[in-house]
Amino acid sequence: KSQEILGISDPQTLAHVLTAGVQSSLNDPRLVISYEPSTLEAPRQTTAPSNFTQEELLTWLQEKIHHEVLEGNVGYLRVDDLPGQEVLSKLGDFLVAHVWSQLMGTSALVLDLRHCTSGHVSGIPYVISYLHPGNTVLHVDTIYDRPSNTTTEIWTLPKVLGERYSAEKDVVVLTSGRTGGVAEDIAYILKQMRRAIVVGERTEGGALDLQKLTIGQSDFFLTVPVSRSLGPLGGGRQTWEGSGVLPCVGTPAEHDLEKALGILTLCHSLPGVIQRLQEALQDYYTLVDDVPALFDHLGNMDYSSVVSDEDLVSNLNAALQAVSEKPHLLVRVDGPRQTSSGPEAGAEDPPAPGSEVPHDDAARNALIDSVFHGCVL
Repeated sequence: KSQEILGISDPQTLAHVLTAGVQSSLNDPRLVISYEPSTLEAPRQTTAPSNFTQEELLTWLQEKIHHEVLEGNVGYLRVDDLPGQEVLSKLGDFLVAHVWSQLMGTSALVLDLRHCTSGHVSGIPYVISYLHPGNTVLHVDTIYDRPSNTTTEIWTLPKVLGERYSAEKDVVVLTSGRTGGVAEDIAYILKQMRRAIVVGERTEGGALDLQKLTIGQSDFFLTVPVSRSLGPLGGGRQTWEGSGVLPCVGTPAEHDLEKALGILTLCHSLPGVIQRLQEALQDYYTLVDDVPALFDHLGNMDYSSVVSDEDLVSNLNAALQAVSEKPHLLVRVDGPRQTSSGPEAGAEDPPAPGSEVPHDDAARNALIDSVFHGCVL
């Protein structure tokens, strides 16, 4: 095939053929060969944020970072570009006072990385540290840099400006097919830490650092990843690079936020569901000697993977039946019962995804009873 390549006279076609060959041989879609003749207008050079004036930095931050408190006291933080350590050290006080402090009182947090296609590696520990308890430091990544043949370990920070987000509060990360590079690493780390539920689309599968290199003295260029995440949290196996971060809950990017709010509503209701189930077992289950073991099992279960009513019912039923060895001891989700003419008249509609969880006990119990029903047979 080398003879066929030598016979290609059009440089753009040659670049496409070479790209296809390199990508298929190395199984890496990030490798791109391009033809960019010097006669083309040179791209405009953009100023790095680290070179901005203080006023320019503030304007840049307001364009790239957005926050608000949503209905149900859910914090929302959208990051479209992650600044590096140099910028964060200059504007850390501003970010804490005007962004982070506004989110500290929320009951859960949505971190929106759907539009984040770039960022600086040195900003990673700042994001992770505010979502990690301060009593320990954690080794979250090791970055290998090919040009210098060096590795750099990334650890959470022992101290941060302001407060950390409580480990008792749920966090959801939103992703899209455009989420790339540093943002992918953040989503991957938080997922591996089991600190956040990733909702949305598989991410781009890009690289922490892509560089465009001239091929000899020609007008051909090679775009190549020059650094690599070694992913210690994943046991050193292949990380997100090239393949992307697989979400915990897949959904089209435009529906990410709605889905995330529904998951957070479920997470908020979990303690009430478990309490009502324990009360039902205590009051009605005839095999009284089994109740303490059931209580202990329910109280020590890991509910971090529960992202839907069906997940919760499946986990609860597996737990109840494993301990009791009684296949008829089960939990089910009830919706409106169907009749020949449609939903039964008078049946209550289930709460809409993302609706606010009531704060008073009576209303919360009514909400739980409308969705979850236990059967003791």
